[in-house]
Amino acid sequence: MTVVSLQSKTQPIEAERPPMRLVASDAPDSLSGLDDNARFRNIVMPHIDEAYRLAHWLTGNRTDAEDVVQDASMRAFRAIRNYGGGSARSWVLSIVRNAAYSWLHNRPAVVVTVEDLEAVELEQANPGDRDGDNPEAALIAKADADQLRTAIAALPTAFREALVLRDIEGLDYREIAQATEVPIGTVMSRLARARQRLMAALTSER
Repeated sequence: MTVVSLQSKTQPIEAERPPMRLVASDAPDSLSGLDDNARFRNIVMPHIDEAYRLAHWLTGNRTDAEDVVQDASMRAFRAIRNYGGGSARSWVLSIVRNAAYSWLHNRPAVVVTVEDLEAVELEQANPGDRDGDNPEAALIAKADADQLRTAIAALPTAFREALVLRDIEGLDYREIAQATEVPIGTVMSRLARARQRLMAALTSER
């Protein structure tokens, strides 16, 4: 499965995103001396589009995604002084993820979860993870956008977020581990299983 294929196939999700006012970041070398509003503009706002896309994939609809991002933005602002550096994207998406899970936990419907698999052997991860031509990429190329979005949305939440963060948002394994607060081995296992289920779903519909 290639990042390019999934990004292009799932592009309509981004097109549905409501207009949002983005503030350009000057990316200063140091955030010291900045007030909370300036810190928020520099740390959070550059990643607000990614925050919305992740929330949309986790909640399944536009309105709830907006609510989740709003909640996550408030959480991020309150915690902005606790940001200690490193990947701002991982920090922001971790907050979005937690806000989405709080929403999922509180909604009336039952949420299906998967076990947290620890210390998975690296060979269990799909060897097709490397970019390039492979059967997964070929299958995705033949799938239409609606079919692909439906298949991704049907994945268990933990599998879906790993797939979205890796193959749509382009985070590396370490960033995903930071955002989801699980070991890298768990990330790789979830990603491999998500891809297997996705391929099975796409194959069964052909």
